[in-house]
Amino acid sequence: MIRVVIIDDDALTLQLLGRILKSYEIEVPGVGRDGDEAVGLVREHRPDVVLMDLRMERVDGIEATRAVLELDNPPGIIALTSFDTEAAILDAMAAGASGLLAKTSGPEEIIDAIRQVAAGNGALSPRAARVVIERVRNSDAAKHQRESAARLADLTERERQIAIAVTQGKTNAEVADEHYVSETTVKSHIATILTKTAAANRVQLAALVVAAGWTVGG
Repeated sequence: MIRVVIIDDDALTLQLLGRILKSYEIEVPGVGRDGDEAVGLVREHRPDVVLMDLRMERVDGIEATRAVLELDNPPGIIALTSFDTEAAILDAMAAGASGLLAKTSGPEEIIDAIRQVAAGNGALSPRAARVVIERVRNSDAAKHQRESAARLADLTERERQIAIAVTQGKTNAEVADEHYVSETTVKSHIATILTKTAAANRVQLAALVVAAGWTVGG
């Protein structure tokens, strides 16, 4: 069973997220009301994933994320935000978050992100995916294009299509529906793609796809 700690200063959000996770048989061993509780809760409960609110009064989610990731064998962290601005998304990525979700995300999107991050992958909301795309396009895209294309060169056509879908922020279920395959098959393809490209997670894969000049739309 996946174990998730939730850090959020809104009591209703804590309650709602807790109910959603438990309905999907995901254990919630602890919750915190501010970022200054994050390290202690992670040390106590050793979760697989932390859902981390970005905006909190005493210690914000960015600072708390950095502190948690300095621990030995830290969990994956999914940043949650009500205001998914470019600055917030890029700050969360820079701090080392494995996933980024808007608080308006539906239950299935939240659960899929948790499962992806618990498995060592990453998870991007569609908005976060667009920010990644624009940041790569506006940076040294030309410099990285050849190297990125080389890392993607061994992908099959189906793997290429799935890599693009992942970069658009689509869930495994959405990719499976598009390609008329099972979610298990999609997960297998993504694992193969990450291995072939030496990308640690979906965030890194998205950066590779855009830097290589592939059209991702969305």
